[in-house]
Amino acid sequence: MPDTERIGFAGTERIGFVGVAGAELAGVLHRAQTADGAPPWARGVVLMAHCFTCGKDLHTVTRMARGLARAGFHAFRFDFTGLGESGGEFADTTVSSNVGDLTRAAFALIQRNLAPSVLIGHSLGAAAVALAAPKIKTARAVVMVAPPSDVGHIRGLIDATTLDDVVDGRSIVIGPRSFVVGDEFLADIADHSVTAAVSALGCPLLLLHGDRDDVVGLEHSRRLFESAQDPKRLVVLKDADHLLSDRTQAEVAVGEIVRFVAEFSEA
Repeated sequence: MPDTERIGFAGTERIGFVGVAGAELAGVLHRAQTADGAPPWARGVVLMAHCFTCGKDLHTVTRMARGLARAGFHAFRFDFTGLGESGGEFADTTVSSNVGDLTRAAFALIQRNLAPSVLIGHSLGAAAVALAAPKIKTARAVVMVAPPSDVGHIRGLIDATTLDDVVDGRSIVIGPRSFVVGDEFLADIADHSVTAAVSALGCPLLLLHGDRDDVVGLEHSRRLFESAQDPKRLVVLKDADHLLSDRTQAEVAVGEIVRFVAEFSEA
């Protein structure tokens, strides 16, 4: 495992670790900041999971990580296997492998005395954190941003006209980009119930969803909210799309996360 390496932004470090499939995964830790530059007392450690086919450097993730650091949290974002700067083949990944990568990321943080206390996931990454939460015993709160209530929702993103264009796999299309997924990915979807995972969570849950999300509709978060145990909160982000493209929306989301964590998990 490589040593921690400084990168270009103040208060950030590169951390590499081995994912569940054996590939080297790349992550960035944003350390908690203080206005006067004094060593901060961290309010907690946040482990972040990006959306399907996205990456740790997506603006949604980086803006939230920096905002959380300014609010006094350590925040760790990483690329799932086969995406961004991480090794491995995306075509070999599944929802189960994403959950495995998350648990490996948590272990890498624990080894550095940075046990994750908050899990944050975006879209399919939100489903992954709900599924991974029982395996990460240090987690005291879960935050799901634009989550699907059923991972089978991903099937709707598959462009049927491209299925014959790929040998030993399927092409999945998101916006202008396409990625190849194996048949194992589609089979693995059936093995997971996000709603059941949410209903069984033993910690506070915050759901954040834009009212203009045309990728994963707001009704998904409403269903999850109904199935979740207390304490729980659903925040509808006004005029926000699936990726929280407006910088202001990321700031609003961070504010909601900080308030929620302070209320329910900072004992």
